[in-house]
Amino acid sequence: MIIGIQIFGILFGLFMLYLTYLYQKKRQLTTREWGFWSVLWIFFIILSLIPSSLDFLVKDILQMGRTLDFLIVIGFMFLIGISFYNYSIVRRTEKRVEEIVRKLAIRNGR
Repeated sequence: MIIGIQIFGILFGLFMLYLTYLYQKKRQLTTREWGFWSVLWIFFIILSLIPSSLDFLVKDILQMGRTLDFLIVIGFMFLIGISFYNYSIVRRTEKRVEEIVRKLAIRNGR
């Protein structure tokens, strides 16, 4: 039996899958990025449909009490990883902009 939070999770996963498709269609995502995010959202939908599918991993192998604890830990790890990646991209972009501004300032004599 599907409960309310599962329906919400499925709808969220489908919406994000559709949004990923739209970004791919607008060519704002590469094929590799589109594939990664699509697989992630499909995995999310499957986990929403069958939350007990992780029980063997969580309870038997990792010996954690609840599946939700595992998902929270994985969520934090994913957010920290994405945040670090985002930070590194922003720093690289800042350095490039600074270099371009310096070159333009030297060329214009300011």
